[in-house]
Amino acid sequence: MPPVRILLVEDNEVFRDALELLLGMRDDVEVVASVGDGAAAVSAAVEHHPDVVLMDYRLPALDGIQATAQVVAAMPDVAVVALTASADAAEREALIGAGAVACLAKDQELDEIVGAILHAAAVAG
Repeated sequence: MPPVRILLVEDNEVFRDALELLLGMRDDVEVVASVGDGAAAVSAAVEHHPDVVLMDYRLPALDGIQATAQVVAAMPDVAVVALTASADAAEREALIGAGAVACLAKDQELDEIVGAILHAAAVAG
């Protein structure tokens, strides 16, 4: 089975690089692109055709909710998994309402995050 293709959307460069490195060591996922703001997420999704977009909540330009809605509108076959450090219940509900299939905390284990990515790809695919 080919790896799940991921677009990483995260404005914290250190966290983005670390996540890209950790995901890059796995055989079941492949980071095809990473961008630092919500506005770039839509064009990167259209350009790279990922299976899953791993979307931060707090982003410059467009926030995670707006960027999720635009990615889902532009690429209905792409699953969005939201990843946030500090979203409250209302914000998580808004992310799901915008089209995210899951909302995870940044401090969850990598295996849990990858599990959600693989599940999202299976549901979307």
